[in-house]
Amino acid sequence: MREPSLWELQKQRNPGHSQWYIERFETMRAQGADLNGEARLIDAMVPRGASILDAGAGPGRVGGELARLGHHVVGVDIDADLVHQAQLDHPAGNWHVGDLSDLDSALPEGYRGSFDAVVCAGNVMTFLAPSSRRAVLAGFAEALAPGGRAAIGFGAGRGYDFEEFFADAEAAGLGRNLTLATWDLQPFEDGSTFLVSILKKPENPARELGERVSLLG
Repeated sequence: MREPSLWELQKQRNPGHSQWYIERFETMRAQGADLNGEARLIDAMVPRGASILDAGAGPGRVGGELARLGHHVVGVDIDADLVHQAQLDHPAGNWHVGDLSDLDSALPEGYRGSFDAVVCAGNVMTFLAPSSRRAVLAGFAEALAPGGRAAIGFGAGRGYDFEEFFADAEAAGLGRNLTLATWDLQPFEDGSTFLVSILKKPENPARELGERVSLLG
């Protein structure tokens, strides 16, 4: 039986949580808050008209902006209420209800290995069921085209140690490409309380696996 995510448990305790989340960001936007920092970083990473997976898309805050900029965005989230809001607010995106630990079931046929980038913002990794983390990262690796990159951000003190995350990413076949402390490119240092990790899928995963096996042998 699949372990429920922390987000799902929160909704069980408070059925109005999703609506609160949607209204929170609507209020911030109305007050003039800058909500597009993550999208700016991703936009700078990829070519024009890139194919981007918004993993844990929520109401489409990040992926919707990327779609507005002309990218081909597919968003996946476990929360049907948030996905419905994304569909209403950002019709240029392609939004799906699904489990990030089973992307093959969540994504339309033919998307495996096609994405130029994956973005996973908003502390999504810390809301996952701990037992699903490696499966989620492995799914990102499978979704990316060779040489594609995943940008993942979350805070410290939320139950997922940064070094554990890096070990999980390596086990999933994603190598460190760039490590930052913020979405606006501040460097990651000892004591940083937030991580933005840019991970890269090898250009030739089969060859890299063979090299690792050779080294181990």
